Parts: sequence; structure tokens; C-alpha cells
Amino acid sequence: MPRTVTRRRLLTYLVAAPALAVGAQLADDPQPAEALPGVPDLVDLGDALILAGLPTAHLLVLTVAETGRVVLELPRAEVGQGLTTAIAMLVADELDARLADVDVPLSKARPELLFNQLTGASNSVRSLYHPVRAAAAAARARLVTAAARTWGLSAATLRTENSAVIAPDGRSASYASLAVAAAGITVPEVSTAPKPADRRRLVGRPTGRIDARDLVTGKAKYAGDLAVPGAVPTVIARPPTINGTVRSYDAAAALAMPGVLAAVRVPSGVAVLAETFDQALRAKAALTVDWRPGPVAALSDQDIRARLRAAQPPFVVPPLLSLTVDAEFDFAFVGHAPMEVLTAVADVRSDRAELWFASQSPIVAQQTIAAELGLPQDAVTVNVVRAGGSFGRRLFFDCALEAAQVSRAAGRPVKLMWTRNDDTRHGRMRPASHHRIRATHALGQVLSYEHRVATVQTDFRHGLGEALTAAGFGLQADGLSLSQAFFLLTEKLPYELGVSTQLLAEVPLEMHTGSWRSVYSGLVRVADEIMVDEIARALGQDPVAFRRARLSGSRGRAVLDKAAQAGQWGRPMPAGHAQGIAFHDEHGSSAACLVEIDATDRAAPRVTKAVMAADVGLPVNPRGLEAQLMGAVMDGISVTLQAGLHIDAGAVREGSFADFHYARQRHSPTTLEVHLMPPTGDPGGAGELGVPAAAAAVANAYARATGTRPRSFPINF
Repeated sequence: MPRTVTRRRLLTYLVAAPALAVGAQLADDPQPAEALPGVPDLVDLGDALILAGLPTAHLLVLTVAETGRVVLELPRAEVGQGLTTAIAMLVADELDARLADVDVPLSKARPELLFNQLTGASNSVRSLYHPVRAAAAAARARLVTAAARTWGLSAATLRTENSAVIAPDGRSASYASLAVAAAGITVPEVSTAPKPADRRRLVGRPTGRIDARDLVTGKAKYAGDLAVPGAVPTVIARPPTINGTVRSYDAAAALAMPGVLAAVRVPSGVAVLAETFDQALRAKAALTVDWRPGPVAALSDQDIRARLRAAQPPFVVPPLLSLTVDAEFDFAFVGHAPMEVLTAVADVRSDRAELWFASQSPIVAQQTIAAELGLPQDAVTVNVVRAGGSFGRRLFFDCALEAAQVSRAAGRPVKLMWTRNDDTRHGRMRPASHHRIRATHALGQVLSYEHRVATVQTDFRHGLGEALTAAGFGLQADGLSLSQAFFLLTEKLPYELGVSTQLLAEVPLEMHTGSWRSVYSGLVRVADEIMVDEIARALGQDPVAFRRARLSGSRGRAVLDKAAQAGQWGRPMPAGHAQGIAFHDEHGSSAACLVEIDATDRAAPRVTKAVMAADVGLPVNPRGLEAQLMGAVMDGISVTLQAGLHIDAGAVREGSFADFHYARQRHSPTTLEVHLMPPTGDPGGAGELGVPAAAAAVANAYARATGTRPRSFPINF
């Protein structure tokens, strides 16, 4: 299953354009001196997904226009994580351009990139780091060469600064003035190698987002803001149960209402088109629909939990001649709940279609929508727009597929909006799971650690699954599903705990599931970290000391030490208050989180302090990374203490933030610190890193504060 990746080298080349346009690609390279850092045998899918950047770079193009604008079209999604700012910083730093001169628009679906428009597994900065720098360095070399030839000077005597080339005598030429001449330079007279670390002026320094002003002034455009000619507001009436279907419907009353334009049947329900969304929503409520119940209409939470427990694989190691620590954990379904509701604009014609929506997997979306419409793939244009949050939700493009179906049925462009209720009750959920863990120990040593996981099947359709298949990754082995192979590749125990095994069983239910802040780590590693605390307690050892002695790497130990030191681990706490700590590593990065909790009111526990320490190699933008880790703390608080979804007779009980109790501002710790370790090496992944550590730290703090051993999450559910 693991596969070896050959060493490669970066190549840069000119792209035909009236001004300077430089592309970057990767090619097999037998010359070690010019090679990228070696990619080891793949030990988890996070490492595999870094390959996403390799073919991306083949058509990664950086342009310096005559206007002076530097443009790099980004084959990834901006979903609020600040990716466009990080990429702009890489470009500006390597090119010696002003950050304000750099634009990072999002690329349309580009099928020639294959796997490489997938935004997931915390791979974007990691995979684009080398190609972006290579393209910018090549552009800088050509601009310098163009200036040298203009002035009749040696290129080696020139320097670059603030989007200009500067001569020893003080003369300067802006990049705008050199763009056309630089486009004719085929062989630069100075090195095209990226800068060494000691010459960076932006990368690694806290930097505000390049789109911050647009975000706070409303200039930033989301799918719902787009004024596509003729696209009319559209909503869909959906069934009362998950995956229910329309038996029959009567739209007469709805069609008689002011502003209502049409009502059409689609596979997921009945779509209503109107002049305004208010009119569409009112008309939707006036529909009369006879619904068939969905395939899980007979199931509720207790039934699903029973099926998960029954699916558990057995332990291998019998508890003979040793002591055991055994535990079972239940995790509820969780919704993604991005602040921006799902919206897609679709204009479907007889021979072509064009869509606008936020997508983390636009190529797969393009392929699937083309197949649904019976059109060639190249007849479908997918425009990627920014998203107001995702957390894995926008790997799936169900909203866009529906918009295409409605547009085809209605014969006109539509702007389809899912309401909050739509997404909470009919959107994607983190699957519910059951965990059985057994550790054996004797004479103060852990002999074995077995973790058995049973989850509702994770549905990779319309997203990551097809992307992985298209990429050709050999993730399926004899007897293993894609999910099981994914699980084995991604879930690693960072501690030496004797003979360790982790196995996944899945219960196939026809429900909308999907990745949420990683696929499995947010469940598996949380259970692991709670269990580590309990093993330490059984052995009479301090939880931090126990972890430290068994972490396999010095970087991990340093992160754990930093969190413990900054959070004053072990300080005296009042009754009903306690500290908790947890550790996680993934995607080449590691994080430790220490929290303090006030659980004097067990029905309303409050995290009062959180300290997160992280080592991500090189943090391109420390300010953006800090923001991501702060958000991870709030996610951990939410899903550990209060936020989950109930299933009642095949329906999701919760419908909005009124009853899906995600953490609010009042739940935020009054003290929240993020400590970043000194930069080392290339960037690691960060988007999913902090959640398991934060969630487990909250659970461990609650257990210590209350003297209980919580087994079902969220605790107050």
C-alpha cells in the first residue's frame, strides 16, 4: 500500500504572454544536487496528499503585468483559512515585490491538474511551497536580467526591492516597466534559485490578511453575492427524514403567490424559483408534498449506537497475567455549520453549463456535473469562489449538483441557497462512532494498546473519494475498503505503548456523512488521549511525564514541554476546577494543548484558559496560524462539551444554531495563548492539527475536575 516517490526537481519556463509569465513544473531528476527534499515512503495519507502539489506545479503560472500587478492563480480553495495571504507572502518575498502588489485569485476547475485542485488534508501550503517560490524566483531573475540589458550593466550588480530593480547608482525600474522586456528573456543572467532563509523579509513574520479590508467592508464576494445575469433565487423543499423522496406534490398554492416563477421536481425534493429569496421561502412553505420515508427512518441514536457496538472487531491480546485499563467511548454526529450557508449559481444550456460555487474539489465536481447533465466535461465550466468556512463541508458539492439539476429542469439560470436548516438536517455530518480500547500493563510498563473503532460509514462520494481514485493512489488492498485503507494510513499513535494495533469497522447506513476537521483524527486521537490520561492514572504517573517518556520524537516532546510550561501545568486549582492536557501530531506538524476548566456547574462547564503550542516547521504566516489554532480550541470545546446532532426516527433533531449548540463568544476562554515553536525545515500542515489536542484536553480537564470518566461526547448532549 505505501508507495515510494521518486526524487524530483523544479523546472521553470516562460509561458506565452504579452508580459512576463513564468510557469513552474516538476520533473524526474537523477541529479541529487538539484532535487527537492526526498519524499519518504508514505506512512499516512497526509504525506500522500502533499503530492497534490506536484502536478499542480506543472501549470502553476505567475504573471507580472504591465500594470505592475503580480498575479498567481491559486489551484486551491480559500475557505477562510487565510491561504491566499500565505501564498501572496511567498510570492512577494521571493519576488521582492510589495505584498499589496500581489493578487491571488482562485482558479477555475482545471481537469488537466487531475488530483491537484483538492483542498484538504492540510496539504495546500506544504504542496505549493516549493513550486510557488520557484516560479517567483524565476520571474525575479528575468526581471533583473531585463533591467541589466536595458542599462548595459552586469545583472549580478543589481538588487530587487519593493517591486523594482535597483542599480548600484540608485537608478530603479519598476517591475511594471520591465514586464514586457522580461517576457523575452529565455536564459536569465542570475540564479533562479529561491532565496535562503536568512534573506526572507515576509515569510515567518506575522502578517495581516490581504483580504481583510474586503471582508469587513463587504467587498469580498461569495456565491450568494454574485450577480449572474438571469439567475433567480431558488430554494428546495426537502423531506422530513434523511434521504426521503417525493411521492407526489401540488404546487398550485405556491405558484399563485407573488413573485413565484416556477416549481420543479429534482431528486432531492421540490425546487421553488422566485424573484426574491423571501418569496421563494414563503412559497416553499405553501407546497403540499407527499414524502416517502428515507432508508434510515426506523433508526434513532440508540439503534445506531447498538449497531456500532455490535460491529466492533475483537481485541487480540487477552488480559492474561497482566493488568488492564479498558474503556469504551461514543462520539455523536457533528455538523460542519460553516457561517456561510451553501450557495451555488448554475446556468445550464443545451450544449454547455457554467457554475459558480465554493469548492474544495472542483475537478471532481466538474466531472460529476457533466455526467449528470450528459455533457462533455469541457462543456462545463466550474468557477471557484471564496467560502465563508468549510471544515471539510465543501469537499462535497451537493449544492452545486442540485443547482445544475434545477437549472436544467427550469430552463433558466438559478441561484440556489441551502438554508441553515437544510444543511444541518440534510447536509454532511461527522459520522457517529464507538471506540473500545484496552491497554495491558505490568510492573509499571504498558505491554499492549488496542484501539477498535466502529463508525457509521464515511461517505467519500462527491469529494475526496473520487479525487483519490482519479489520482491513482493505491489505497485499496485485499479485503480493505477505501475508508479502512485511509484509516490505517492516517491514524498514528505517537507514543510507545508496547504492541499497538488500531482497526476500523464501518456500519453502512444511507446517511450524509463526510470529513469534519480531518476524517478520523478528531475521534480516534481524542479517545487515545483520554485513554493515555487514564493509563497514567492507573500507573500512578503524572500525565505530562507519562506522555513525555513515551513520545518518540524530540520535536513532540518540546511542544509538550512548551504547553506544560506556558500553562503552568500542575498549579493548585480550587475544587471543581482542573487542568487537562493532550498531544497530537499529523501532516508533519505537532501540537499540545493545555486547558483549565471550571466544572463546578457540571451542566454548564466553562473552559477558562487554553494554551496551545505547535510546531509546524516553517509557519509562513504566524498570525494566520495562530488564528487557525484559536479556532481549533473553540472546535474542541464545542464537540467535547455541547455540540452534536441527534437522530430521531431517521431525522436530524437539530435545525440551526438555536439547538446545535456550537460554542458562542461567552464560551471562549478568557485567556487563550498560542505559542509557535521556532521555525525548522519546510512548512507542515496546520488546518486540522489543533482540534484533536484541544478536544481531548477539554475532556481530560473535565474528568479531573469532576472526578468522573466521561465516555460519551459531547458530555452535555
